[in-house]
This record gives sequence, structure tokens and C-alpha cells, in this order.
Amino acid sequence: MTKKQKKTLIRIVSAALLTVIAALIPLDGIWKGLAFAVPYLVIGWDVLWSAARNIAHGQIFDEKFLMAVATLGAFAIREYPEAAAVMLFYQIGEWFQSIAVGKSRKSIAALMDIRPEYAVVLREGEELEVDPEEVEIGEIIVLKPGERIPLDGTVIEGAGSVDTSALTGESLPSDKTVGDTVLSGSINLSGVLKVKTSSAYGESTVARILELVENSSEKKARIENFITRFARWYTPIVVISAALLAVIPPLFFSKSWADWINRALIFLVVSCPCALVVSVPLSFFGGIGGASRDGILVKGANYLEMLSKADTVVFDKTGTLTQGSFAVDAVHPSEISAEELLDIAAAAECYSSHPIAESVVTAFAGDIDRSRIGEIKEIAGMGIEAQVDGKIFFLGNSKLMEKAGADWHECHLPGTAIHISEGNRYMGHIIINDQLKPEVRESFNKLKELGIKQTIMLTGDSEKVAKAVAEKIGVDSYRAELLPAQKVTAVEDLLGSGAHVAFVGDGINDAPVLSRADVGIAMGALGSDAAIESADIVIMDDRISRLPLAIKIAHRTMRIVHENIILALGVKFAILILSAFGLTNMWWAVFGDVGVLIVAVLNAMRCLIRVKE
Repeated sequence: MTKKQKKTLIRIVSAALLTVIAALIPLDGIWKGLAFAVPYLVIGWDVLWSAARNIAHGQIFDEKFLMAVATLGAFAIREYPEAAAVMLFYQIGEWFQSIAVGKSRKSIAALMDIRPEYAVVLREGEELEVDPEEVEIGEIIVLKPGERIPLDGTVIEGAGSVDTSALTGESLPSDKTVGDTVLSGSINLSGVLKVKTSSAYGESTVARILELVENSSEKKARIENFITRFARWYTPIVVISAALLAVIPPLFFSKSWADWINRALIFLVVSCPCALVVSVPLSFFGGIGGASRDGILVKGANYLEMLSKADTVVFDKTGTLTQGSFAVDAVHPSEISAEELLDIAAAAECYSSHPIAESVVTAFAGDIDRSRIGEIKEIAGMGIEAQVDGKIFFLGNSKLMEKAGADWHECHLPGTAIHISEGNRYMGHIIINDQLKPEVRESFNKLKELGIKQTIMLTGDSEKVAKAVAEKIGVDSYRAELLPAQKVTAVEDLLGSGAHVAFVGDGINDAPVLSRADVGIAMGALGSDAAIESADIVIMDDRISRLPLAIKIAHRTMRIVHENIILALGVKFAILILSAFGLTNMWWAVFGDVGVLIVAVLNAMRCLIRVKE
């Protein structure tokens, strides 16, 4: 608990003891009133002061005003124990709310702790500790074990292990060495690293994430805005109703003033809308906080609400459903063995840094004797001509085979084909494919279980490759060979048909369609400026299994919000009607207000419980 929460708890306990003592002392009349006034003022002086201050500023109809009028009215009609009890239980409810908000903030506060306090920059051979905002792009910073990385950059010296859990929710550290990228907000666990910065602090990953989280509370869900508007009209209406209830029966029907004023005061206590006003935003806050703990950043409660309504999920392919890294799928030799064909290809490609060339070398997995390799020439748009073991080989696409005069043929498998010939003698081909993420199929099954009606893949890749990927992952439909503008048109067609569309992309080349969908989700977008800017929800690691998890969190959050609305309104309206007919007392009013508030807050705290993937 915070110091303020501890002080409030001491006040609650003290007031509770004083209330019990006042009830046990045999006093009558004004002395009894004075005895109960002590615990009442101990626990309620701040509520009375807030109500008076708000009235002075023209803010009359709020919960503090309702509590003040109801409890002071109870004193006026000599219901002293009820007056003290109402204020006591009201403060207990506020204390529970404070504890709940504190727990909700912890998961976001953990994320906010990623803000670096300093950067050690290397200038003129000296290590200087400066504010991260003072470090310029291209400067060298030094990272020691245990230090938080202040700026994005590339490792130029050293090796170590980096903890990225604050950004991704992934508990396993990642190893970094020369040439690897490190992101601000991560922690260097081991080894001294020298990093060349690639961004200023204001444009770094940590700054963008902090801005995203800080601004998320400003974007309210539609239902949250409705509750705010509802409370604005509801409170003055019930105050006027209570006044009419207290005045009309005694004036026009000769009823007892004390009896009807008591009914009006009960009416006022029950009518306090704090259970709704507190529990609804608290539920969204808990949902956003719980999601951030799993590396899912939601930019506002409205996007959590939209995600809960999504019935159609549209995916980009490369980098979203696939890993964005190539690997050899098949080796089809013509006149030699598969091992010999792969050996020739690996030798010819070993000097290239192209991802496809690297995948061939990786598949070979043996030692390459570079003394076998002679001159290598690149043929633009076709492939390469390489001398291996004194022989000339051509490696590339079908155009290169035709240029070499080789009798080549297409492969029945989808993917990128590297055709190989020795002069005009066709030797075979190697099929390279972008690899699917391992959890894709399982994630699609979970989406169906969560009520997603259709899954669609939109890709700029060829029809053949798109069809193969669609069949492997079990997507409902797909469209291939699309430009970014055509993806936007496809999503607009779905929106026009009445579908609630979530688009999932890698956030780099999908910015237009991420913005156009009902809710845009950037997948595997750690450090991507375009993703953080364009998407409504950012999944900070590369795991597509986080998508069903995000939808689960959205569904649970909305379910809890609706439960609290039904509970609060149902109980309140029931007791309001009963109080108008004189069938309840102040204790029922306490339950109708504070009791419902506590139950609603405790229910809202369920949003903080971690959801299983």
C-alpha cells in the first residue's frame, strides 16, 4: 500500500472503533449525536470539504455532494448510526477502489520503468554520463552489465545477453554480438557492449512506447463515454427526484415529513453512480495493463472494445504468418546427387550476403573450401555466373537458364527456385521458401474457437506461393499479387459488407491498411516506427499466438464491463423503487451504494488475472 492508502486504512479502523464505542455508550438526544459526530468527522471530513469546494466551483452534482447531503440529512432526522455508517462504508469502498487502481497500475508501471535515467557516451576517449536526450545519432554509447539500454543502436564491439522482457513479455534473454540491433528499454545482462546509436531519444523505441502507454487513457471506449454522459444526467435527475420525494407527499397528502425525508435520503445514498463511474474505466484500465504485461500494447480502451467485436481477421503474409527468413525446402538434382548439387550451390553463393544465398549456405552446413572458388559475376535480374573447381556454373532464375541455353523445367513445388547449370547442361534446382511461424496453425484454430467467422490472407506474393501457404495454415480465403492500395480496397469491401475487421500486419509496408481497418494490429513490430504510428494495438514480439491472447483479453474485459453495468443498475434501481415505497432503510442504501461499488471493483480486478495463451 502507498502511504496515503495506509493513512486511509488507519482512519477507517479508528472510525469503525469510535462508531462501535458510540453505539455501546448509553446516551440520548444531542449527546448521542455528538458521540456519533466524532467518528463521522474522522472518516468523512475530506468528503464534506470536497463537496463544499466543488459546490463553490459550480460542480454540484457529484458523488461527494450526494454523500454529504444524505449523511447530514440523516443527522438532521436523528439517524446518527446510519449517518456514520454510510460515510464509513463509503470510505471503505473508496479504499478498495484505490487498491484496485494501484494493482492495475503496477503492470503499466513496470512498463514505465523502462525509461532510462542516463546514457554513458564515449566522447574524445572518455566515458561521460549524460541525459539520453543529449546523445546524437551516430555516437557511441557504452553498456555495462545490469544497465538499461537508453537508445536504439547497433553493437560495434563486445557480446552479451539482453533482457527484452519489458518490451516483449518474453522471459528468455537474447544473445547480442557485433552487428546485432539492440533496443532502448532492454537491459544488458552480461558483457560490456559498445553501441552506435541509430536514433535520437525522442524517436527511440522506449520513447514511442512510453508515449503510447501515457496516451492510452485518453482514448475512451464508446461504452465508457456512455457511462460518463449517463452519470452527468443521472445525478441531477435523482437529486431532483429525491427532493420531490421528500416534499410532495407531506405537502399535498399530509404524510410525515420525517418519514419521507428519510426515504429521500435513502434514495440519495442508493443513487450514487460511483459503482458505474469507477468500475467501468477500472475494467478497461485493468485490461490494458494486463495486456501490456504480455507484451501487447493497446493504445486506448476504444481499441480493446473494437477488438472484442471483431468477427473477421485479415492477415498480411510475409513477416506476419511467416518468419521473414528463407530456408531450403527441397533439392531436386537432374544428373548428379542432391549433396553434389547443394555443394556446388553453397560454394557459388558463399560470398553473397543475400538472404536466399545465405539460406543455401546454411542448408549445406559443411565446410566450404574457398580455394575451389574462382571468379564470380553477378548478372543483374537473373543470378550469378561462378567458377567452381575450374568449371563455369550458372545459378539463378529461368531467364538465366534460357540465356545459358540450358534445358530447364519448372518445379511442382511452390517457392523461389534457384536453377543450376554447368554451361548449358542443366544440373537441377533448389527450392527456397519463407518459413511459416511454428504456432500459426494452432493460432488459427484458437481464433475459430474465439468466434472469429472468417480469416483472410492478403499478400503481394505469387498465386502459387499464396495458395501453398493458405493450405498449410488453414486460412478461409486468400488473395495474391496485391499492391498495398489493393489491400486497402479489399479491407474496405469487407467493411462495406458489415464485417468488423481486424487487420494484422508487420507494420512496415502495411501502414495504409492498418489505419483503414476497424482495429489495426502490428505483429512482430518491435522497433518499427511505422507499426507504432499506424497500428491501434502493437504486439511487441514476433509470436502470432499473442493475437488470440489479445482477443481473449478483449472479450474478458468487455464481459466484466457488462457484468458491472448490469449489477450496478439492477441493484440500484431495485432499491430505489423499494425506498420510494418505504420498504428499505439506510442499511439497504449502504449496500446499494458501497456494497455494489466494492463488488464491482473486485469484479473489475479480475481483468488483472493473467489469461492463458
